[in-house]
Amino acid sequence: IKHEKGADPAAVAFDAVEHAKAKRKDVVLIDTAGRMQTNVNLMDEMAKIKRVVKPDLIIFVGDSLTGNDAVEQAIKFNESVGIDAIILTKADADAKGGAALSIGYVINKPIIFLGTGQDYDDLIEFKPEWMIRQLFT
Repeated sequence: IKHEKGADPAAVAFDAVEHAKAKRKDVVLIDTAGRMQTNVNLMDEMAKIKRVVKPDLIIFVGDSLTGNDAVEQAIKFNESVGIDAIILTKADADAKGGAALSIGYVINKPIIFLGTGQDYDDLIEFKPEWMIRQLFT
């Protein structure tokens, strides 16, 4: 779906969902990359997208290496749009697993996948046993 530069993101998302319905597609990914929890306008924009599109699932994708900032970001995103699940990237480089443990605990949402590299196959289902092994090896 293509709109003019500067178009309302909620309108773009709405058109994407309508297009998917017309084409009998079950999944639409709406990527709101680059949103910082400190930018109120962008957070409000994301809340508007949620109101307009009414998604079935909202997944927070966070960077494992940002530590406490990822926790704060997840808290603010959860307050703004209500997170259903978590995907953490760069889990292979985060030996301590602090972000994963903290985010999951603080917002009480499941971690569903971990990014462990740059390839498609590097998105793995989260298994607590894997995280425990990473902590102690």
